[in-house]
Amino acid sequence: MPLIIPRDIPAFELLKSHAFVIDTQRAQHQDIRTLEVLIINLMPIKIETENQILSLLANSPLQVNITLLSTASYVGSNTSKSHLERFYVNFSDILGRNFDGAIVTGAPVEHLAYEEVAYWEELKQIMDYLKAHCTSTLYLCWGAMAGLYHFHKIPKVALSAKAFGIFEHRIITQDSLLTGVDEIVKMPHSRHSGIDEKSVRASGLKILLEGEESGISALRDEKDYFILAHPEYAKDTLLLEYERDKQKGLDIAKPLYYFNERGEVVLSWKSSASVMFSNWLNFSVYQNTPFVL
Repeated sequence: MPLIIPRDIPAFELLKSHAFVIDTQRAQHQDIRTLEVLIINLMPIKIETENQILSLLANSPLQVNITLLSTASYVGSNTSKSHLERFYVNFSDILGRNFDGAIVTGAPVEHLAYEEVAYWEELKQIMDYLKAHCTSTLYLCWGAMAGLYHFHKIPKVALSAKAFGIFEHRIITQDSLLTGVDEIVKMPHSRHSGIDEKSVRASGLKILLEGEESGISALRDEKDYFILAHPEYAKDTLLLEYERDKQKGLDIAKPLYYFNERGEVVLSWKSSASVMFSNWLNFSVYQNTPFVL
């Protein structure tokens, strides 16, 4: 079954050649209970993040209707106002609605204390709302750190060096999210912060994936998942981040385990990401959500 998105959103043209997507008008004429998934997009270049996440959701056999949400308390300048007005809603627009699933993206604000982030109070309200009105939420990178801090009091810690590259992770606890993945799971990381692992181990949270270099990178509570990586990243995302920082004159090393011996980028994480997103939709959302929201 297809992913349902507006025909004129940029991701539609990108996905229609290799994924099953239909436009909103066609979906309205089908007598099928679609999954309602909310994406809280905190990334500055929102179209790029939309394309990445929607590409993974479109691999599922389930029919998924997407709602995109951006913060009202802070509006960045990297995405056009017309795009936000056309395709996004704010928190006030979803009050009273229930969702089968939700995804909270990362954000380039990890150098700030949570309470210093311009939209922190709004994000706390959104996360509390999701806990009560959503079957399962998938938190990514900084979004995962924010969720762990808000719900489980897990503090953020600064890393001695940026975690930047494609890192290997071993499965610590088997979970439906990891059904069908290889024993070694590769995921992209791009972060200057981590979490206090001592607090995690004392919290009762279920640790799913851990890497020798990246540390604890995936965990869950009773209904939500927290992935301290960017499984959604496209093949060239880390390369573009590296080139951007070099142009800014920042002291940035090349992403680790990302290039082959010829200096070419190797896409080595897409299959694991696809399986995990499909598993989340199937096991944690579709099989747990009520038929009537």
